[in-house]
Amino acid sequence: MTAPILEARDLTKHFPVKRGLLGRGAGVVRAVDGVSFAIEPGRTLGVVGESGCGKTTTAKLVLHLEAPTSGAIRFEGRDFQAFDADALRAYRRSVQAVFQDPYASLNPRMRVGSIIAEPLVTNESLPAGAARTRVARLLEVVGLPARAADLFPHEFSGGQRQRIAIARALALEPKLVVLDEPVSALDVSIRAQILNLLRDLQSRLGLSYLFIAHDLAAVAHMSHTIAVMYLGKIVEIGPAETVAASPRHPYTQALFSAALPSHPDEKRDEVVVTGEVPSPLAPPSGCRFHPRCPHAMARCSTEEPALGPEARRLVACHLYTGVRVSVGAAAR
Repeated sequence: MTAPILEARDLTKHFPVKRGLLGRGAGVVRAVDGVSFAIEPGRTLGVVGESGCGKTTTAKLVLHLEAPTSGAIRFEGRDFQAFDADALRAYRRSVQAVFQDPYASLNPRMRVGSIIAEPLVTNESLPAGAARTRVARLLEVVGLPARAADLFPHEFSGGQRQRIAIARALALEPKLVVLDEPVSALDVSIRAQILNLLRDLQSRLGLSYLFIAHDLAAVAHMSHTIAVMYLGKIVEIGPAETVAASPRHPYTQALFSAALPSHPDEKRDEVVVTGEVPSPLAPPSGCRFHPRCPHAMARCSTEEPALGPEARRLVACHLYTGVRVSVGAAAR
């Protein structure tokens, strides 16, 4: 079995909340609460869930934009906490990101060539001629003409701007790219083009992706493994085709029930979920989904279910029984 390029173990991020003029503590926001996953070389882990479930915080932890409260991240077998300054610089080169809004992520005052070349100039001190050559090649890779380097971001459509953002992310030849809602701000007609470009780049360059999205169709299309998050926890994780075709956790079932079918003749069982997502400041006891779950039992309000094997994936639900195992083993 291939060793993962990145592995998270019991990753936790709590944000302290203060109130009043004196800033007294009012508790913590449990944004990410003990999640574990693995990403293999050349593969995609898709993370899906409603807003506020912890997807973006997970991405920030992987990008080292936030420090974990507890838990560990290992990159190519090395513990992140053991990185010295040189290793951290190498990590930042190896792990790049494409963000949601191509209108906000590109400096409107810089020409496209300078935007793409900025990581090269900062990290490699390339001569101007060599940088221009690299920029032209990167533009070609993402399907844009070389003359695009002389233009400004406002002269491009949303889909073209996202191609520019992808080119910038590829400038340092990363091994892992974090895709945080990369198509949600684009027109529906453009989304498939960008997703297909990302799949083509993965095939050609051997990239690994952490794909964060709330669009289930996009996640199912892009991912090899799907992790479903709810209120800071992973509630289901397994092979993408398995999770998408036959979701087991009631929350996963509700998400896929509400999504548009891939074919007009596809039949789905309707799963109705009532209520709002509880506050991560005061998550429910027991199973965090139990106040909204149509199958909730008495034990669900007091006993937190552990992730356990169920039909070729891991599920955290009292509806299923079985020997509980480590999430890392089933996620790979």
